Amino acid sequence: MTQQIVLITGALFGMFAIIFGAFGAHALQKVLTQEQLKSFETGVKYQMYHALVLLFVGSYFEVPSSTIYFAFVIGIILFSFSIYGLVLSDAKGKKMKFLGPITPLGGVLLIVGWVTLLLEFL
Repeated sequence: MTQQIVLITGALFGMFAIIFGAFGAHALQKVLTQEQLKSFETGVKYQMYHALVLLFVGSYFEVPSSTIYFAFVIGIILFSFSIYGLVLSDAKGKKMKFLGPITPLGGVLLIVGWVTLLLEFL
């Protein structure tokens, strides 16, 4: 994985976290319940946290680990985006329940990314 790809990916996830956060705070505030809005915000927060980690990884390592990169990227997609899908589909009254088991799988991949990062430091 090249530094440039990691940095671009981190910047894109960060940018979209801001967009999704603003969308949730303004457009969805009238549509979602407080609980749904809180869940949506959790997806946004975790997306941003891991966007920042990708920026760090891309800046710190000359040759970033593919395992770290893919664990965080796929983890963000499975974790945050499944939350977005669950919340938005629930708000429409057609909850996509198949997304429920995908969220923890994304969380496991995020943990794998952190463990791999720790091992790189050791």
